[in-house]
Amino acid sequence: MSKVIIGIIGCGTIANSCHIPSYLRCEDAEIRYFCDIIPERAEAAVARYGCGIAVTDYHDVLADPEVTAISVCTPNKMHTVISIDALHAGKHVLCEKPAARTYAEAKAMQDAQHETGLTLNIGVVNRFNTAVNEIKKLIDAGELGEIYHVYVSFRDHRSIPGLGGAFTTKEIAGGGVLIDWGVHYLDIVMYCTGDPKPLTVSGKAFSRLGVDMENYVYEGMWAENTKDLNGTYDVDDCVTAFVRTEGPTISLNGAWAQNIGQKDTFIDFLGTKSGIRLQYGGDFRVYTTKDGKLYDYSTEYTPEDMFQKEINAFVSCVQTGEKLPSHIDRNILTSRLMQGIYDSSETGREIYFED
Repeated sequence: MSKVIIGIIGCGTIANSCHIPSYLRCEDAEIRYFCDIIPERAEAAVARYGCGIAVTDYHDVLADPEVTAISVCTPNKMHTVISIDALHAGKHVLCEKPAARTYAEAKAMQDAQHETGLTLNIGVVNRFNTAVNEIKKLIDAGELGEIYHVYVSFRDHRSIPGLGGAFTTKEIAGGGVLIDWGVHYLDIVMYCTGDPKPLTVSGKAFSRLGVDMENYVYEGMWAENTKDLNGTYDVDDCVTAFVRTEGPTISLNGAWAQNIGQKDTFIDFLGTKSGIRLQYGGDFRVYTTKDGKLYDYSTEYTPEDMFQKEINAFVSCVQTGEKLPSHIDRNILTSRLMQGIYDSSETGREIYFED
């Protein structure tokens, strides 16, 4: 089978840390283009990896008939337009999370995928995480009984990225901690519980600790290279919500920054027979009963590189047409949930999802 010819659109952190190395290790993929609006980034990728052509206009990539698929690794603002243009140009797409800034934009991407019949996967990489899939197996096998509630925590002390830059500018990112971190947590919950239909949501998003950028105190700032104190800060740095679905209810608390000096990043799956706490990015523990006694245990498994699994699966599905768990039809529920939380926060009322 011939190799899948890849174009990388956006040569920033996620491309260099995950997408590009994974494609280079995939025997069925070949990178043809590195594209970035900053020429030096694209040229640096060519020099670093010893392959590909550096370009600044993604249309040049789409115009090459030999390019089979692209990875969209740009800021959120460009996800929709590039993905739709690529699908209409006959290219398969792996778009980084979140699918888009809003549910309407994600729906437009889904419509384009349905129209073209090509692959559109979203980079919800935890659907390829070993621990997450082990939990899903336990849930699917009935080991937890009925999953009636899931509690989600993604909170950190002072961890706002790049104050004033793309991460904290709503017009570019679409939101703050919910759309940046919460997308992963909510997607894990939806995936493990069988993507239940959302019914209602009530939530509140706060923009508090980072608003006074000049006086924001922190020990370290990820994406500090994007920091611009003359820039914009109009996104959420804290969020809380309660969701009803046709399956379990979901409650969440998230914060890029909180005045509590502790990091809590975990998901609790509460079942009638057993419960599970998943430490995000780590292991999990099962809590249950046996022979009239309480006990808990951890399972042993060999973790795999989830980004490599994601890229390998994308390349494979381009070749075979297989529909992956990260397909837009599955992930769009997460976009809908996040939109509902933001809408509830803005309007001050509970949001009812229409069919």
